[in-house]
Amino acid sequence: MKSLHGKVIIVTGASRGIGRAASVQLASLGARVVVTDYGNETAIQSVASEIAATGGEALAVLADTRNQEQMEQLADAVKNAFGRIDVLICHSNAGAHASTFAELAWERFEQQLTVELKSAFVTTKAVIPTMVAQQFGRIIYLSSTEGKDPTPQHIAFGTAKGGLDAFARYIAQEFGPCGITANIVAPGFVRDHEPMMISEEEGRVIGSFTPLGRIAEPEDVAEVITFLASDAARFLTGTYTPVTGGLVME
Repeated sequence: MKSLHGKVIIVTGASRGIGRAASVQLASLGARVVVTDYGNETAIQSVASEIAATGGEALAVLADTRNQEQMEQLADAVKNAFGRIDVLICHSNAGAHASTFAELAWERFEQQLTVELKSAFVTTKAVIPTMVAQQFGRIIYLSSTEGKDPTPQHIAFGTAKGGLDAFARYIAQEFGPCGITANIVAPGFVRDHEPMMISEEEGRVIGSFTPLGRIAEPEDVAEVITFLASDAARFLTGTYTPVTGGLVME
């Protein structure tokens, strides 16, 4: 893995789980990491402190990824602090509303779509001008295998993630000529990952019929994110990577 020394990376949904693990791992490779989330300043400050305690550099900023003004202010703050934005890890960190289609109201369905798609749209809008000016950028969208592999009663969440997958490919196509890549990481079951929260016993059962024998840890997903953020992935764009231990295969 090539060093990420000096790269400026924004991680949304960084307060826990995959976002936290990715922030810590990216910083350990020399990146300057901006950790952000909505409504949990104590948690993102904790992530930044953890990074600083091991000699890394981090900036904690509270922002709502669905709010255009807040995300533009975040992008401006990052540019003022570090001079550039190299990588965006776009992770909504939102839960999944469980419901059958028969019971599902449009308002709840629309809410899930907004959480995923507006977050991706607004956050990408905020960083793209800087990346275009640099003629360089890496965007990594955190999706879910539920976008392709339906789970009962997760129609809203799965549909939103499927839309996110399509959105990422369009960003990859449009901005490839500007030196910007966009790729999708799609975890399945991950320990302590809120959209798919399961008990320890459920984790053991799922792990028993997963080819690699267990469900993922947040660090497993963070490793894939780190690879896609690095120069080793410079010729990859528009890709979809399921991180499931073989439970879902492409």
